[in-house]
Amino acid sequence: MTDSVRRRVLASLALAAALPLGAQAQTWPAKPIRIIVAYPAGGVSDVVARALGDKLSERLGTPVVVENKAGAGGTIGMDAVAKAAPDGYTLGFSAISPLVLNPHLGTPPYDATRDIVPVASVMYSPVLLLGTQAAKERDFRSLLATAKAQPGQVRWATSGLASLGHIMLEHIMQGSGVQITHVPYKGGGQQLNDALSGQFEVLSTNAGPAVMQQIKAGKLHPLAVGAPARLNTLPNVPTLGELGLPAANLNSVFGMFAPAGVPAAVLERLNAEINRALALPDIQARLEASDNVPTGGSAEAFRRQIAAESQSNARIIRAANIRLN
Repeated sequence: MTDSVRRRVLASLALAAALPLGAQAQTWPAKPIRIIVAYPAGGVSDVVARALGDKLSERLGTPVVVENKAGAGGTIGMDAVAKAAPDGYTLGFSAISPLVLNPHLGTPPYDATRDIVPVASVMYSPVLLLGTQAAKERDFRSLLATAKAQPGQVRWATSGLASLGHIMLEHIMQGSGVQITHVPYKGGGQQLNDALSGQFEVLSTNAGPAVMQQIKAGKLHPLAVGAPARLNTLPNVPTLGELGLPAANLNSVFGMFAPAGVPAAVLERLNAEINRALALPDIQARLEASDNVPTGGSAEAFRRQIAAESQSNARIIRAANIRLN
C-alpha cells in the first residue's frame, strides 16, 4: 500500500467513524467543490467540465469551481486528484488515457488502479481516420489493400508517439497484417496543416468543428471512425468495428474521477447528478455541437471499461515495443 493510499484510507476510516453512511450523504456538501480539469482552459474538455460544474452547483446547492492543471498528457491533473483529500470536495475531469495508457509507457506519480476511482463516464470523442489529397483511396478497405500491396508506402500521421491514434494504428496493422509508416506529430495543429497540403496519406484525429469543415470542403475524406456507433454527422462512414477491427475501434473517453477513499454515498450522489445533467437537452446540444457524444452510466460499468482498455493497451504496447523517447 502506497503512502498516499494509506493516508486516504485512514482519513476515510476516521470520517466513517465520525459519521454513519447516511449522515455523510446528508451533510455533504458543506463547502465548495473543486473540479480539476487535466487540460488547458478553452478546450472542449474545459467547456464541458464547466457546464457540468454549473449543473452540479444548481443541484447540490454549493459553488463548484473549475481549476485547470494541464500537462504530461493529463498526468499532472490526475496526480492532483490522486493526492487530494478523499472527502468529495475534489473531483477530476479527464480522458481515461492517464489511467489506461500512461501507466504502460512510464511510471506516473500515482497508482492508476488504487489512487483514483471513476465517478461517471461523461462523453466520448470519436476518432476520425481521414484520407488526404495524397491518398487515391476513398474507403478504408481500399486503403488496406494498397498498404498490403505496397508495404510501408502508406504514411499515417498521429498526434504523437504512443498517442491514442498510434495505438489504433498498431491494432490495425496487427489485425490486418499490413505495414504502414507511422508519422508522429507533437500535437494536432501542425498535423492538420500538413494533412491539407498532402504531406502524408492518412491522419487520425478527434472529430471537431475545424476538421468537419475541411471534410465538407472536400479537402479531407473520411475513411472510418473509431466510435461505438456511426456518427450522425457522417452516417455513411463505418466504424472500425464494422470493418472487422474491433480492437482498433477506440475513441477518447472522458469522465469524472475522485480520489480513492471518498465515501460511497457521496460517489453515488455524484454519479446520479452527473447522469441527470447529461440527460439535459442543453448539455447534450453542447456536446453534440463539437461532435462529442454523451455517455453516462454507472461507476462500476465505467470502471470495467477502463480496466478492459488498460489491459488491451498493455498488450499492444508490449507487442509493438512502443517506447517514449
